[in-house]
Amino acid sequence: MITSRRMAAVDRNASALGVPLRALMESSGNAVARRVRDLTDPGDRVALACGRGNNGGDALVAARFLTDRDVRVHLLGRPESITTDVARANWDALDSAGIDAEAVGDSREFALDDPDLIVDAMLGTGITGDLREPESSVARAITDAGAPVLAVDVPSGVDPDSGDATPGAVDAEHVVTFHDLKPGLADHPDVTVADIGIPAAAEEVVGPGDVAVLGGVGDHKGDSGRTFVIGGGPYTGAPALAAGASLSAGADLAFVACPESVFEPIAGYSEDLIVQPYGDGGDTDDAADHLTPAQVPALVDTAERHDDTVVLGPGLGRHPETEEAARQFLADYSGTAVVDADALALVPEVDTDAELLLTPNRSELAELGGPETDDLVAAAEEIRDLAAELGHTVLAKGTVDVITDGETVRRCRAGTPGMTVGGTGDTLAGVVAALLARAESFEAACVGSYVNGRAAELLDRGKGLRATELQETIPVALEGDDDA
Repeated sequence: MITSRRMAAVDRNASALGVPLRALMESSGNAVARRVRDLTDPGDRVALACGRGNNGGDALVAARFLTDRDVRVHLLGRPESITTDVARANWDALDSAGIDAEAVGDSREFALDDPDLIVDAMLGTGITGDLREPESSVARAITDAGAPVLAVDVPSGVDPDSGDATPGAVDAEHVVTFHDLKPGLADHPDVTVADIGIPAAAEEVVGPGDVAVLGGVGDHKGDSGRTFVIGGGPYTGAPALAAGASLSAGADLAFVACPESVFEPIAGYSEDLIVQPYGDGGDTDDAADHLTPAQVPALVDTAERHDDTVVLGPGLGRHPETEEAARQFLADYSGTAVVDADALALVPEVDTDAELLLTPNRSELAELGGPETDDLVAAAEEIRDLAAELGHTVLAKGTVDVITDGETVRRCRAGTPGMTVGGTGDTLAGVVAALLARAESFEAACVGSYVNGRAAELLDRGKGLRATELQETIPVALEGDDDA
């Protein structure tokens, strides 16, 4: 089954893969016509109630394939108010084909002339809630007509995901839906699922459709999340890149917690970052140079008190005290964290209540207990099994990224050869952290992978890419264009 939101993403991904909406609508309309022919005899009267969106467009196409039926098309509204170019083109085609069609300007005057079958194509899977005019009046007229009803994709007024029906919803005896069954139709007695030519890659490969259906950012400070990067020590650029990328991806605030010894260089990278040296490092002489267990309670308290999304690992290093501190943080923290770089290998050793999103490269994947491979796609099932065993989402980075929550596996092909440059993984961690304010872990990982790769494609730098440049195009990539 597929939810309405996921279906919207798949439709757009199909377009990005070279299957245009016009082709999908033609296939959908043909599927509707086939079901109409199953339910009627030649010469029967068929009334098609068509909305002004793509759901109505499917029925407009169907009308062209029903030349041996007595077809009457009712468009609910003015033709110039049709919402998409492809649906408008199919309305215009009816006139050229000489098909009986009317635009219903006043729903109070809508009438059905004793049809043998009514096609409900008023509202598709993207519309929920109470029926409004003209659909509410037309739905009443459909009910009063007493003829059997074939709904296109979902009966108007029925939630495609829950199956809940709003008052006055169309009660359709038959439904033809597309690509896959919608959850809200699972108990309907007569549903035909039509294959309309959407390639499997539209579901399996992350694309612009996944970005298009992503939840929006908040209107108030803090609604779009706070990123708390715990890193730095031997490497200063990595935590700054992660924090900066999170701001480019929509986070309201980005904090970097780092050793006192590297506070100044990290703070000097950007005025946009809030850089905070670790607290008391304990009794060791070099505690100011790295994370120690004594600093962990304050870091956990800060992250949980402010409901931060943590990024643990960029530039952290592998001092024995740092590794012990990272283990302690993961064990004590109960929020959401992106775990990257030097902290990754510690995850299998720790029992944690935190929700973790792991971003390993190929060598780090092997350290986690995953496969040693240069072909992540070929090893996708093993990566899925690792995610299931760990109980966390895994975003494995490679030429093609593999993303899995232990059940579903997706892959992302966005990116350029120049992304082998250092720092792009830190940037990815920051992007994903920001998206966790808008999406669940698996979706955030999928979209973050695409956005990071698409940002590199937009730069078109080839081997001259620098990780800092990605912050310029991440906001553009988040617009979800179709030119991937």
